This record gives sequence, structure tokens and C-alpha cells, in this order.
Amino acid sequence: MAAGLGTSGLAWALRPGPGEQGDPQPLAGEFDMRTGAQLLAPTPLFNTTGPQSFAFDDTNGQVYALQTVQSGLQLDGEDEARDSGERKSAGDMCLTRLSSSGKTLGHMYLRGFGHGISFGVEPTGSRTYIWLEGRADPESGYGRTVVRVPFKDGEVLDSSHESVRHFDPVPGSVDVCPALDLEDERVLVSHEEEGVHRFSVYGMADFLDGRFDAAQTIRAGVQVKEEEWFQGCALYGDYVYVLTGNPYSGKNGKNPRKSGGNTYISAIDVRTGKAQGRHHVTVAPDLAFREPEGIAISRVGGQPALCIGFSVKEKDRRDLALYRFTP
Repeated sequence: MAAGLGTSGLAWALRPGPGEQGDPQPLAGEFDMRTGAQLLAPTPLFNTTGPQSFAFDDTNGQVYALQTVQSGLQLDGEDEARDSGERKSAGDMCLTRLSSSGKTLGHMYLRGFGHGISFGVEPTGSRTYIWLEGRADPESGYGRTVVRVPFKDGEVLDSSHESVRHFDPVPGSVDVCPALDLEDERVLVSHEEEGVHRFSVYGMADFLDGRFDAAQTIRAGVQVKEEEWFQGCALYGDYVYVLTGNPYSGKNGKNPRKSGGNTYISAIDVRTGKAQGRHHVTVAPDLAFREPEGIAISRVGGQPALCIGFSVKEKDRRDLALYRFTP
């Protein structure tokens, strides 16, 4: 989450429900939080801004990452360069395609889509489709619909283009973002409706046909600390996984490095809506800048892994580092 957007409406999600407590066991849903290990060392993306989220194409051994467009760029069809504040408000994002080792394999620009809290990647034959938010709210820069667009290296695509089909499963919702469970062919949609943060789960085939009868809809309440930001969601098996936290503050702030940071993973059972574990993420405590950014499932080698990203500050850019947890 970019600085300045922490009060944008994504703080809504993170209010504890009655009686919800952290779980003393080491499991969050199906994953053991003692197994944390580095998956990708700090890696630059196509733009210099911080990563917002990432998703895997396990079929082709690739990783995709979203970030807001950096300041000072003039893209196709624009009469002048724009600063980073204008890009965030407009919902302009850059998507980078990486190899599993972090080599840049391509990019595209997505104008007017959103902020990129979560998204999904669907490899289909020779094409790869990206599921993300669309039709960014000009007041917040966050999406209001779900879209599915093909990845095209070097393209500049507008959310308003006639080729972009918008899915509106919960009309009137804001702060919309999707994630995919390809194994069970499901779509997870995070959304705010009438001031309440919810997660809805749909069958992918029904969703693509415009049938929006959710298999499950649950409140997104999890126990959190003050000012903890929502940093992404993922769906696997019976659980929605929620990432929350902030970057390190100064030593006299609320989140100093010596505290180990306030990054947490929570699991919510989609069958009951009840929290099933909330755990402090202790991997990579010595990063100079450690903001949690994105959560996704990978199935490399057939074994599922719950993966989280950190934005890592370098001298003139932000890099993406990935860490994984296994069952």
C-alpha cells in the first residue's frame, strides 16, 4: 500500500469480530508459519515504485507483479508526463512479468484500473490472462469492477477501452480486487459494501458467464492492531488468507524494526466466516525497509505454498522480495 493511502477506505476491513482471538498454534489455515523461507531475493520491477501485489503462473514458472506507475513518465496518448500522485489517483499501474529467478520478461501499463491490492494470473494455451480490478474510483484510485485481460508485452491498455469487459458481481461496491484459486476454479473478490469489508467466492465458469451467485460471502473481520493496513488476500482450500501490516517506522514510532514489525497472516474459514489463526510473520526481520505487499498461492513441484511479498527500499527504487510457507 502506498504511503498516503492508508486511510483510503482499506482500514475498514480490519476490525475484530466479537470473540475473535489470535491462535496460539503455529498454523494459519493449512500452512505452518514456522516454515518461512526466501523464495525470491529482492528484485527490481519495470518501474521504480514499490510493488503492490504479485501472482504466479506456475505452468510457465513465472511471477507477475503490480505497482503504481512511477513519476515522470509520459505514456502513449498522453500530452505530458505525470507525477506519482496523479498516477495513484487515476489508478494507473505497471505490470511486470518475471522469471522464477527474477529476470524481467516483459511489462505492460494498465491505466485507470486501480491500486493492485490483489490479482490473479490464468495461463490458457498460448495466452495468459490477468484478473484484476478495473474502473478506478477517481477519488481513491481503487477499482470498482473485476476485469480479465490478456497480457501483451509493451501494451498500454486503458480500463475504458472497448476491449475490456467489466464484471460487476456486487454493484455499488468499492475497493474491489480479485484473486484466483485455479486448482478449484474459483474467483475470490474482496470488496467493500455499505462500509463493510467482505470476501465473496464464485465459480470461475459462472463468473465469466455473468452469473454472480456467490458460493460463500463472509465478513473480513480479523483481529488487528491499530492502523494495520490490508495488504492482500488469497484463496486456497477452505480458507481465505489475509495479509496485514505496515512498513517499519523510526525507532520511536509504532512499528520499529526492533519490534519485529507488525506483519500478520490471518486465515478465515469460508464455510463459517470464523478466524482460524492469526500469526506474526517473522521472516526477514533485518530488511532495511520491510512493507508487506501481496499474498498468493504457488504450487511449484505440486506442493502448495502460501507466499507473501515485501517491498524493499533501495537507493532510488523499491524491489520485491518473496517468502513462502508450506503446509
